[in-house]
Amino acid sequence: MRVISFINMKGGVGKTTLSTNVAHCLAVHEKKKVLLIDIDPQFNATQCFFSGDDYVKYMEDGSDTVLDLFDGDVTRVSTVRGASHKSKKCYEEIKPYKIMDNLYILPGNLNLFKIEISAGSGKENRLKKYLDVVQQLLGFDYVIIDTPPTPSIWMTSALVASNYYVIPVKPDPLSYTGVSLLQTIIDQKKEDLDLQLKFLGIILTMVEESTLVYKRCVETIKSTDNLKDYLFGNFIHKRTEIPKQQLSQSFILDLEKSELSYNLVAIIKEMIKRIERYEEHK
Repeated sequence: MRVISFINMKGGVGKTTLSTNVAHCLAVHEKKKVLLIDIDPQFNATQCFFSGDDYVKYMEDGSDTVLDLFDGDVTRVSTVRGASHKSKKCYEEIKPYKIMDNLYILPGNLNLFKIEISAGSGKENRLKKYLDVVQQLLGFDYVIIDTPPTPSIWMTSALVASNYYVIPVKPDPLSYTGVSLLQTIIDQKKEDLDLQLKFLGIILTMVEESTLVYKRCVETIKSTDNLKDYLFGNFIHKRTEIPKQQLSQSFILDLEKSELSYNLVAIIKEMIKRIERYEEHK
């Protein structure tokens, strides 16, 4: 099982768009069994798979979300059903939701905002422990984790659980100048927590190839010593079809024979090759 976190401390860089489409492409095009974990309290990745009505029904049915990994015995208040008590579940009882053949999701939950977890409490290890259990039960090839755009306990939980991470970057100065800082934070986490975590690389999103800002972004990354070897050769173009699709729970791969779908498949192939190179040198 390969566990990959998609991480950036800046919002609006296409992180969720990339992570959800990578998960979908791995399942549909590569025929891999994939689990998507939405550990971002904003649960944007979840909304790419559920309409508003479907998610409300999912929650009203008491189905599992990422909150069940971190929550203890609590009383929850629903605007529909009022107050209810929910006991903490063991990992075996927390069931991912099957979206389609090969593709599952453990949905996000806005109530993650209400949980206070301090570093060192042990709760940052729960996602990893859960994945160890769910792997025995369901046997996934890939787990994709969509993380929040903050250096939070949720990001730490994702890093602890992961083998690899990817940094999606929008080619504008505010997005790519923070990558070195993010790398420093991740390196510190790796040292503090003794993580065997590998950097797969930077994938550019919302790209307009003809612009000066895109060309400067590529030049900057390729001239930065600790980043220059990590820039993916393939990227996601900026297209109005992408946000429209997300609103209707469809994906880039659904745009058959399009430039976007070809590029996404190329990103997947490149990502797999990078993983295989790491695994060859273990």
